[in-house]
Amino acid sequence: MVRSMIDRRSLAMGTLAGIGLAAGPARAQAWPARPLRLVVPFAAGTTTDLFGRAIANHLTQVLGQSVVVDNRSGAGGNIGVAAVARERPDGYTLVLGTSGTHGVNASLYRDQGYDPVRDFTPVVPFVTAPVVLAVRPELGAADFAGFLDLARRRDRPLTFASAGNGTTGHLSQALVDLRGGVKTVHVPYRSGAQAVTDLLSGQVDAMFYHYLPLMQHVQDGRLRVLGLTAARRTTTLPQIPTMQELGLRDFVVEGWWAIYLPAGAPREVVDRINAATNDWLRRPDSLATLRNQGVEPLGGTPEDLAERTRTEVAKWRDIIREAGIEPN
Repeated sequence: MVRSMIDRRSLAMGTLAGIGLAAGPARAQAWPARPLRLVVPFAAGTTTDLFGRAIANHLTQVLGQSVVVDNRSGAGGNIGVAAVARERPDGYTLVLGTSGTHGVNASLYRDQGYDPVRDFTPVVPFVTAPVVLAVRPELGAADFAGFLDLARRRDRPLTFASAGNGTTGHLSQALVDLRGGVKTVHVPYRSGAQAVTDLLSGQVDAMFYHYLPLMQHVQDGRLRVLGLTAARRTTTLPQIPTMQELGLRDFVVEGWWAIYLPAGAPREVVDRINAATNDWLRRPDSLATLRNQGVEPLGGTPEDLAERTRTEVAKWRDIIREAGIEPN
């Protein structure tokens, strides 16, 4: 009887051990076992928020767990991104980084609160959007050559509105001065909408901004687009020349968005999110939606994003120093 009890106990323990061994890999394969959080480091209703909600909805469908958007704005996106840098790298907290948070801000802020390269695991490049140079027809510049000529011969400098310091509009204005050999004045606003209003009323002379908010004014003849800051002409604006085509070397300023995880995230998690996002970006309906918003899909590998991040940090460090823009 004693031997029988021992045998039964040994069998039970062996069975439990077997279950335990099987449960280890099962738990490893169970990600995601609970809802995920996608931190959007800007306020609800912003462009970054809209992109974040679009990809969160898709990931929710693909992963079988809710991906909840968490808006944590402030300091040019630094507050939300810094919070993610301190999270556990378990695959349950993502951040939608931008060309600002993972490129420009490293040189624009004395204390960003994180290192955009060291503190994150790159997952996937998402989308990109150039900006356009817009002026009122009444300014008297029919094209960019005429604009530069006007900037050189006017008694008072031309004024450029932007949606704030360090934005693509501000950096584009700085590059016009550096590459075009002119001296203009930067006029930062609290929002792009306020800046557009003053551009239309003639309070400021020019503005680099995303095309979509300007489109109706261009179609109505109230604004004229002179150039595009992309590396090459886009499918949405094939008739608009790039600033490089117009003679300004190394003039590429693009807003971009990408998904990151905290440093040390598991590669299998990275690969699943990467594959799901690339799949969404390849869909015809997704492409149509994005291009209607004036943006182009990126997609690619985690290594592509790692290289983009390193390159952008170095690029803007040099330009901000050359332009004499003081960090905050």
